[in-house]
Amino acid sequence: MINNKRSLMAMGLGLTVGLPLIGLSGLSGLAQAQTPELSAAQLAALKQKLAQRLPQLPPIDGARQTTMPGVIEVRSGGNIFYTDANGDHLIEGQMIDTRSQRNLTEERLEVLNRVDFATLPLNDAVLWKRGNGKRRMVVFSDPNCGYCKRLERDIQKLNDVSVYTLMIGILGDDSRAKAEAIWCAKDRTQAWLGWMLDGAQPPKALGQCGSPLQRNMALAQKLRVNGTPAIFFEDGTRAPGAVPLATLEQRLARAAGKGD
Repeated sequence: MINNKRSLMAMGLGLTVGLPLIGLSGLSGLAQAQTPELSAAQLAALKQKLAQRLPQLPPIDGARQTTMPGVIEVRSGGNIFYTDANGDHLIEGQMIDTRSQRNLTEERLEVLNRVDFATLPLNDAVLWKRGNGKRRMVVFSDPNCGYCKRLERDIQKLNDVSVYTLMIGILGDDSRAKAEAIWCAKDRTQAWLGWMLDGAQPPKALGQCGSPLQRNMALAQKLRVNGTPAIFFEDGTRAPGAVPLATLEQRLARAAGKGD
C-alpha cells in the first residue's frame, strides 16, 4: 500500500509511541462498552492543551473515556490516539484485547470510518463483473500503483462480484495521464484490465472526454483515503491496502450478511 500518512514519531514530537497499548485485564468488553464522551468543557481543555503542545496534530474531532482507567480515546484526522485526562502524554498505537486477540483500535476505526455505500459515485468508476455480480466493492486505485496491480490480479479470482474502480492519480503526472487515457478509451474496462494485468499501454486520449479524475481525487480526500488501493464494501466498511484474497472473501460475505 502506498501511504502518505506520517506517524507522529516521524514528525519529531518525542511522544510515547511505537508500542501497542496492551491491556492485561478488563479489556474484553471494551469494543462494546458504551463509554461516555468527554464533556464540552473537558474536550475544550484537552483540545487547547494538545494544540499548544502538538501543533502538528490534526484537529481533534472528539474524545471519550475508555474502560481502561485513566485512558482517553482521542479522534484526530481520521485516526485514534490515546491520552490521559491532563493531555500530558499521547500514545500512538493499537489497543489489543489479549483474551480474544481482537484489535480494538481497528474495530473502533472501522465504526468511525464507515461510509454510506449508496452515496459513492459508481458512475465515475470503471466497472467489471463476474458471475451474477451481486457482491459489490469499490476500489480507489492508481494505475501506477504496484499494490493495486497485485490486488487487481487477485480479485480476478473472485466469483459473483462487481468491482467499481475509482481511478485517482496520486503518484504523479503519468498516473493522471494514464487514468485519463483509460477513461477516454472506447472500452475503458478493457483498457483498465489490459494495463493493470498485462501492461498494455492504454490508447492516448484524443481531446477531453469528461474524465471524473478530479472528482475522484476530491472524494478520496474527503474520505481520508491516504493511499492506494483502498477498498470499500457494501456494509460501509473499508480495507486499506492489497488485502489477501481470503480476507476479501470474508469481508464480501460479511457485507452481504452471510459472515461474522
